[in-house]
Amino acid sequence: MKKIALSLVSALALAAAGPAVAQSINIGHLADYSGGTSDVGQPYGQGIQDTIAWINANGGVNGKKINSDFNEYGYQVPRALAAFKKWVGSDKVVAIQGWGTADTEALVAMVTKEEVPYFSASYSASLTDPKGKVNEKSERAAPFNFFYGPSYSDAARAMVQWAADDWKKKGKPGKPKWVHMGANHPFPNSPKAAAEAYAKELGFEVLDPITFALTPGDYTPQCLTLKQSGANYAYLGNTAGSNISVLKACKTAGVDVQFFGNVWGMDENAAKAAGDAANGVVFPVRTAVTWSGSAPGLATMKDISKNSDSSGTAYRPVHYLAAICTALYMKEAMEWADKNGGVSGVKIRDGMYQKKDWVPKGTEGVCKPSTWTATDHRPTTSVDLYRAVVNGPTDASVAELVKSGVIKLDKVATIDLPRKTELQGW
Repeated sequence: MKKIALSLVSALALAAAGPAVAQSINIGHLADYSGGTSDVGQPYGQGIQDTIAWINANGGVNGKKINSDFNEYGYQVPRALAAFKKWVGSDKVVAIQGWGTADTEALVAMVTKEEVPYFSASYSASLTDPKGKVNEKSERAAPFNFFYGPSYSDAARAMVQWAADDWKKKGKPGKPKWVHMGANHPFPNSPKAAAEAYAKELGFEVLDPITFALTPGDYTPQCLTLKQSGANYAYLGNTAGSNISVLKACKTAGVDVQFFGNVWGMDENAAKAAGDAANGVVFPVRTAVTWSGSAPGLATMKDISKNSDSSGTAYRPVHYLAAICTALYMKEAMEWADKNGGVSGVKIRDGMYQKKDWVPKGTEGVCKPSTWTATDHRPTTSVDLYRAVVNGPTDASVAELVKSGVIKLDKVATIDLPRKTELQGW
């Protein structure tokens, strides 16, 4: 009888304490809000933060909350390495939302060893080969690295293809001239070889690259070099902050060239800052629509946005939307892991392989269908290219400028590249 009484007391005590608290899921979040890429790092990082908050407020991962440790590392690789050691040490994270190319590439071996899925905002093609040495140009195996959107290299190849078509359409004589511009740094250099090889294949004359720093400055000398080179198409490999300086200096110098921006090289904020110097820049966009577009999934995006803008009036640039997609892919992979052995790094990785042409629930018409496999981490080889249009003074807010049509992002092409094994990993 005593044992029965004690058991009853224990049961009553547990009932009084309420339901058991679901175990939380630890992740790391690396962001640049103060360094050389903070102009685009801040909206992307805010998108990740808002999405994690939204997930937790809407049932979490099968009832489990995500505990995200935010680290603003100022785009400094040593600080990223230190954060990683803490996360896999005392914090015991099962996934990381990362940022830059230099730090993401520096961490590949450690991420692989620790078996922690690393969802980066670097789209370096060197992260797309999970097995390693898929071809002679593939540098490394990256089985735990993931990103959402076309790789830097495939996006650059798409811009080369668009340029070749543009040249033919205009009926220009002779060979078009292609030039790569950017800092001598892993991020802008990532797609350089791929773009130049494809440009040569399509009959371009490839000029010597022109270097300019990742930070804003006076790039008049570079613009004069560009003008003298006779280039027809120029790829800007840096983020928007320094690209704005180049665009303004080149407009003043009277440079007549079709500029391309990499995925981080142009957005609505940059169009406002550069003014009419940004008019005509062609660049890739990862989502199917922008903030001012129309799609069922935008309702989810705007609900997420209220986590840092309770008024619901903020205009979010393209990078914010891409961040939401990235975080929601991670969340759904975690849900699969939770139902198939537990939320571990290996199971989250395996969760990324469970669907084909995958769009996270609630993001229909915004996040583009993506597929990751155990042999190919290129989520897509389809690239949407947009042209920045600026047709008036840009003194007003971005929201007002977009609403009035002074700033527009017009889709100009979808380039579907072949998913060739020989192009994977570089």
